[in-house]
Amino acid sequence: MQFIVTAYDLPDALPRRLEVRQKHIDLCNDMKAKGTMLYGAALLDDDGNMKGSMLVLDFPGDAELDAYLKIEPYITGKVWGKIDILPCKVGPSFAQK
Repeated sequence: MQFIVTAYDLPDALPRRLEVRQKHIDLCNDMKAKGTMLYGAALLDDDGNMKGSMLVLDFPGDAELDAYLKIEPYITGKVWGKIDILPCKVGPSFAQK
């Protein structure tokens, strides 16, 4: 099942984001290699500062998504506040081969 995760940083989260960013990137790289991370992007404010994240993930189900959320450095590091998660289906033009 595929999911769009849109996460918004807590106020004053930029220093915490930068502190755990490499751990987040390492996890994303591992997930990309396993095929569970399809896409990701930082959300930016008008000045170009990171203020959140958008991820497209592919997990067998909710249990695996929940397991990821429990170890995501931006959650454990108190960077993300509000998180919206919606099921989705990546279009054939963007599907990995």
